[in-house]
Amino acid sequence: IMEVLRSPADRIILDLRNNPGGYLEVAQDLTGWFVDVGSVVAIEDFGNGAEPREYRSSGNSVLKSMPIVVLINEGSASASEIMAGALRDLRGVKLIGAKSYGKGSVQELTSLREGTSLKVTIAKWLTPSKKSIMNEGLEPDVKMEITKDDIENMKDPQLEKAIEVIMAK
Repeated sequence: IMEVLRSPADRIILDLRNNPGGYLEVAQDLTGWFVDVGSVVAIEDFGNGAEPREYRSSGNSVLKSMPIVVLINEGSASASEIMAGALRDLRGVKLIGAKSYGKGSVQELTSLREGTSLKVTIAKWLTPSKKSIMNEGLEPDVKMEITKDDIENMKDPQLEKAIEVIMAK
């Protein structure tokens, strides 16, 4: 991000394609560069009437007025889906590409006897507008597939569409 701040860039294409995610805290921090500090980035929904837990942005909001579009595909999962969903909900950012993976479950590791363990799903992730990511993924605002022919000819119609959309801003 520091490289972007030092550059003459006035628009951003954030490419989250094939990003399997990572730590929620990193998604909170990165999202916070693009939205107001303290904005709800994700909601942990435990179901069964349990009180949901909100996770808020922690970045410095320095890029919140910069135009941005986000590229996603079936390889975008977990924390990258949380970030993409938050940017769309909070800033109206356009998601371009293919439907994301849908890894929206919160899992807990429980130790059992004799060194074994069990991973149990305890909650699901929701976007700030309370849309479930789990199993559903995020539908792009602008759907663009990449064909085998595109790959063989080293073309990237998703990126080309992102450039077209961001230049119109």
